[in-house]
Amino acid sequence: MSASPAIVVDKLTRRYGDFTAVNDVSFQVEKGEIFGYLGANGAGKTTTIRMLCGLLSPSEGDAIVAGHQLSKNPERIKRAIGYMSQKFSLYTELTLKANLEFFGGAYGLWGKALRRRIAEVVELVDLQGRENVVTGDLPGGMRQRVALAGAILHSPDILFLDEPTAGVDPLARRRFWTLIRSLAESGTTIFVTTHYMDEAEYCARVGLMVAGRLPALDTPDGLKKHFVPGRLWVVRGPDLLTGDAAARLSALPGAIDVQTMGAGLRLRVQHDAPITEQTLQQALARPVEIDQDEANLEDVFLAVVDADSQQAGTAKAFGGS
Repeated sequence: MSASPAIVVDKLTRRYGDFTAVNDVSFQVEKGEIFGYLGANGAGKTTTIRMLCGLLSPSEGDAIVAGHQLSKNPERIKRAIGYMSQKFSLYTELTLKANLEFFGGAYGLWGKALRRRIAEVVELVDLQGRENVVTGDLPGGMRQRVALAGAILHSPDILFLDEPTAGVDPLARRRFWTLIRSLAESGTTIFVTTHYMDEAEYCARVGLMVAGRLPALDTPDGLKKHFVPGRLWVVRGPDLLTGDAAARLSALPGAIDVQTMGAGLRLRVQHDAPITEQTLQQALARPVEIDQDEANLEDVFLAVVDADSQQAGTAKAFGGS
């Protein structure tokens, strides 16, 4: 970890009347880290990122971004970072090159330096030969790469990406994440919001937002070990969802929970539970296919949401909010 983080967030809060969109959030992002901000739509991800980019004033709390204090120097933050918004932000009626020339001028780039930098970012996002294509005529995945090129045109140390792959196909998403990893390897700090659980696996650390709060923050593996402990088995076979198969699995010693998975069942057990394939075959008393499985961030997210709901319900029962 670096001595001076790229981003330091301290009790950041944003209210809209009686509604609290971001509630007392604190965390740090290290230099050169890919930091994922994961959550469902409406969890507070975009509100957080807009505050950190200096586009929205917090109701309470503060942050330091790229060495600048949010409450005192939001304009300096805007100049020091790159930001790719959730909504496509370039001009679809202009060519790729014209878009980059426009945004380069906004960043204070001009002349040979701007032309050289445009050539560099176009090559980086692999759009050579399309400089004179009208941006609106490009497929969605390419438009996202044009937006990324615009966000990194001025070589920012920190890049904020708000749902950068929303609405693009899986191949375009994979290609985009290759670019993100390449930027991080070159030293750029990446702060990325997403609701795709598989994308969060690429991040060094992940913060999980639930209803404006940040109840979980760790590496992907750390989150899995904490929120989804134990071993996982997947059982597939005929009539598993209509009979007593789930009850039989739940009754096994060390069973934690049983969930449906397609037409099969997914069993989580304690690490030291004496359960094997033979144990499962005997418990179900029917021919089934059995495989071991691993926890993923979707499991983590569901566990965090469930724990957060239970905690909120307990607080309400005792007069809290």
